[in-house]
Amino acid sequence: MSQESVATNAKPTLAAPIKEYGFNTPQRFFVGYTLAVLVDLTVLNLFNEFWQYITVESFSISLLVAILLQLLLKLTIAAEHAIANYFKDKPGKAPKFYRAFCTWLILFGSKFVMLEAINLVFGDRINFTGPVDGIVAFFALVFGILIAEFIVSKIYFSLEDKPKSAA
Repeated sequence: MSQESVATNAKPTLAAPIKEYGFNTPQRFFVGYTLAVLVDLTVLNLFNEFWQYITVESFSISLLVAILLQLLLKLTIAAEHAIANYFKDKPGKAPKFYRAFCTWLILFGSKFVMLEAINLVFGDRINFTGPVDGIVAFFALVFGILIAEFIVSKIYFSLEDKPKSAA
């Protein structure tokens, strides 16, 4: 009897283990960042299609802009957390004020850094126009991205397995 016929005649046993598809940390990061870039890409292209204040030359450019935006958003959040942690353990009211002010400054000021980075990298291939030389359009885009990412994360976490109750 050949090995091939043994393999085809073998019957699955009831004790066969069920494979679980968990993710390790690098896989979770990959899936998370990929999903975030796809959300950013979708929001950017919806703004491009339905709002005259944002125009993108091509899908490829919008994909690269979405990747750059994701990178810059993550760097901004990391900087904000670092500053917050620095002031968190300091006693008194002044550190709380400095923490709040620095958080606001980083979160608000970073948008101008992002806008300039996009301008330097992509030039006229992407344009933000309208009120205040396109700053309003860019802020609307960033807030749209943050809201979409928040909604997607809420949906994702609502789909987690619920613990089985003992009956």
